[in-house]
Amino acid sequence: MYDRLNELGIPVYITRDTDETLSPTERVNRILNAFGNNQDVIVISNHLNSGGGSGAEVIYALRNNGKLAQDILDNIGLTGQTKRRIYQRVLPSDPSKDYYFMHRNTGNTEPVIVEYGFIDDKNNIDFLNNNYKELAEAVIKAIAE
Repeated sequence: MYDRLNELGIPVYITRDTDETLSPTERVNRILNAFGNNQDVIVISNHLNSGGGSGAEVIYALRNNGKLAQDILDNIGLTGQTKRRIYQRVLPSDPSKDYYFMHRNTGNTEPVIVEYGFIDDKNNIDFLNNNYKELAEAVIKAIAE
């Protein structure tokens, strides 16, 4: 994704390029220090799901409208991956706040968590291993659009 976004002339920053552990605060600081606390900053947090299930889902912040999340999921669906859903999740102790720190603490940016599939589903793992470039390109297309 990093290389493709650069090729397209889209300013991009990666929070880490080595296998290092970052605290939630350090991750958020790196994001906000890269481009600032602006509405035109898109934050993509790439993940693999677990816990039983199959397919991709995208989680978006309470402050955002879900269009980017839906575009990402629709593009992922075009790769052949099962589309589960887009959704928001609230903090149980305070339903006015996002559950995920990536959403809650990144200011005015537009963060999305992309769950490409389930690591505990053999079919998903095979699909992810064989189609990871197409999945990345699906997200890039949604960002560019």
